[in-house]
Amino acid sequence: MYVSLNQISKRYNFNYIFKEVNARIEPGNPLVILGPNGSGKSTLLGIISGHIPASGGKISWELNGGSLEDSLVYQQISLAAPYLELIEDFTLEEQIRFHFQLKPSAEGLKLPEIVRLSGLEKARHRKIHYFSSGMKQRLKLVLAILSDVPLLLLDEPLSNLDASGADWYAGLIKRFGSSKSIVVCSNHQEKEHFFCTQSIQISDYQK
Repeated sequence: MYVSLNQISKRYNFNYIFKEVNARIEPGNPLVILGPNGSGKSTLLGIISGHIPASGGKISWELNGGSLEDSLVYQQISLAAPYLELIEDFTLEEQIRFHFQLKPSAEGLKLPEIVRLSGLEKARHRKIHYFSSGMKQRLKLVLAILSDVPLLLLDEPLSNLDASGADWYAGLIKRFGSSKSIVVCSNHQEKEHFFCTQSIQISDYQK
């Protein structure tokens, strides 16, 4: 999947968050959006996902050689972010089963293998309400990275993860991320975006 940002701007009332962002997102050339909290990274990610409208400029999505309507973009993306909610009355297995009824799994993975890859086997029958913040983040990342979709969006993926969690995340990205178009939002934490080959400093578009 290819995403083109041409002079993308976003403002609320009369205040611009960023102005005239240009980028090309494509398979094999992952993009990281860098900046501190509150700088507009998540807003730009929302525009890339088609969830938030831009105030100016043009964004286009291309898939299999043709243009993709913004109303259909959601079918082709997966997103992991600290602010996303899980269904807390579900167990780990129930949440995984529900998610992969909506999106296909990478490599045709089945439930037992997805649970194993999450590293949360001991909690497979526990309700998500009782998960720690780190366990919830692992689950969000597994659901996003293991979805067989062409565009992967990761907002501060190492939130609430320790060093072993960062290594686990790197392993998932290396195995399942190579064929995807990927965008990462990061507070300059290199382990979040070690694989990215292009970057945007959001502050460069706030002048």
